[in-house]
Amino acid sequence: MCGIVGYIGTQKASSIILEGLKRLEYRGYDSAGIAVQKNGRFDIAKKAGRVEGLIKGTAAQKFSGTTGMGHTRWATHGGVTDANAHPHLSSDGKFALIHNGIIENYESIKRFLLSKGYTFASETDTEVLCNLIAYHYQKEPAVEDASRFLESVRKALRHIEGAYGIAVMCADYPAEIVAARKGSPLILGVGDGEYMLASDVSAIISRTQNVVYLKDGEILHITVRNFSITTLDAADVSPVFDRVSWSIADADLNGHAHFMEKEIFEQPAALENTMRGRFSEDGSTANFGGLNISAVDFRHVDRFHFLACGSAWHACLVAEQLIERFARVPVEVDYASEFRYRNSPLERSALFFTFSQSGETIDTLAALREAKRKGYKVLAVNNVVGSTIARESDGGIYQHVGPEIGVASTKAFTSQLLIGAMLALYIGRMRDLSFSDGVEYVQALKGVPDLVRQVLAQAPHIKEIARRYAKFQDFLFLGRLSLFPVALEGALKLKEISYIHAEGYPAAEMKHGPIALISEQCPSVFFVPSGEMFSKVVSSMQEIKARKGRIIAVATEDCALPAGLADEIIRIPECHEAVLPIVATVPVQLLSYYIAVELQRDVDKPRNLAKSVTVE
Repeated sequence: MCGIVGYIGTQKASSIILEGLKRLEYRGYDSAGIAVQKNGRFDIAKKAGRVEGLIKGTAAQKFSGTTGMGHTRWATHGGVTDANAHPHLSSDGKFALIHNGIIENYESIKRFLLSKGYTFASETDTEVLCNLIAYHYQKEPAVEDASRFLESVRKALRHIEGAYGIAVMCADYPAEIVAARKGSPLILGVGDGEYMLASDVSAIISRTQNVVYLKDGEILHITVRNFSITTLDAADVSPVFDRVSWSIADADLNGHAHFMEKEIFEQPAALENTMRGRFSEDGSTANFGGLNISAVDFRHVDRFHFLACGSAWHACLVAEQLIERFARVPVEVDYASEFRYRNSPLERSALFFTFSQSGETIDTLAALREAKRKGYKVLAVNNVVGSTIARESDGGIYQHVGPEIGVASTKAFTSQLLIGAMLALYIGRMRDLSFSDGVEYVQALKGVPDLVRQVLAQAPHIKEIARRYAKFQDFLFLGRLSLFPVALEGALKLKEISYIHAEGYPAAEMKHGPIALISEQCPSVFFVPSGEMFSKVVSSMQEIKARKGRIIAVATEDCALPAGLADEIIRIPECHEAVLPIVATVPVQLLSYYIAVELQRDVDKPRNLAKSVTVE
């Protein structure tokens, strides 16, 4: 949630910050604001609504200072108003603060500060922290001290419960920013004579590719000349420099109408990047270089636990089907948000995997920590090098699909499906999957990008279907076995970006209740594979048709559907069962996208959603 940008250098801060906020708007777009420091005061502009409204409706772009910070908000405490927008000022005007996260004990702190005469202009928990810093600052000796600002922030944070990524400026300390994180990401960009601070590298990549990822419990102090990192206990931390591997061009639309469209069509290349260098020389299995677990130890795992949220959870459900099918090992899939509160019995030889595109999903991070607390090894699948989940896991697999800007996941999801299929192969070959079956499986995986290209070529056909079906307000998505999670994902995509109610079910479960919804006004999207499930799925389709329900069939080319059974047919290539979920996902991504466009929705910034969920 929420996007943070900060700048210290020699150039005009406002234009750099506003550009960064536009690139971070996918993290929250309820309101936006900016504070620039000049001559011992703050120039502040903030406004409910999009960043563009902040730029057009205020003097923000005219602020002339060279130190500043900006924020784009996803509302938690307090409504979507100008007053609740960040930055917030302390009641004495000394401090400006922006914040990503939730301060859980803000009410008790607010009562204390009210008793000390501090006042509040908003409903937010953030303003409480800003005034708490001011309180500790006033308790310090009146004499000037180079560390007084930093120490006031440190002391205030020791009283805070909850999650935060913050940036603070003090009127008495020109050209300085103090930042800190606990549970919410913050990245320092080190440029040529300048420093930048951001929640995501997309905000700073146009100015530098050299970054330092802050860890939980660390405090960053930036001046014009240098920076330092310490802990809450004031211990010095040696910074670890990383270099971002992608460029600003990867985060641009490149001629597409929306990032979601761009990222759907990037999937063949993204899948190739996910696979690159990850097959054995004999072509019979997958290789993963960063798992940090030996084949012997992997062989002794008797149950896998997968933890994820949202689309990543759907990818884990597919991985469960494939690992049990090809490796014959039981798999448990948990919502990460529920796992830490459960007390389920766990096998001693279990191995955990977390799936998170951003590597910052707070529920998944909490589940990872809970599993490690119980003594288990946890491996991670994520797309962001240097993310918190990547750092705290025991090993893992990077997706290598490049930045995903659209809020609704597309290329990151199919990449996770691919990694799940590769894990099933990797584990299966350690057990009882034969060499020849492994070779066949690898060839199927290598062929996925071309299969996806074939589906993308049908975009005009799918766009026409979307135009005819955009008027409906309810949809069912139905599939069997590994295509049931794809049905869940299809329903989620439609809900996320078009605001149409949609539900995903196993096709056979339709007659156990959801069939009550069937009418001419509730279309059903069926995933129809060849093989043993074909006749079962066709039977479910006939039950829908008997009740005058409309049917859109996503069917493999070798399926001979009874004449007139489906109102619309989207054909996908016949393929290996391990890659079928990937190929079947692409049509419903396109269908959801084109329906949302037909309804003139804000596809990349759907209401109430943000790309990275960093609050519980």
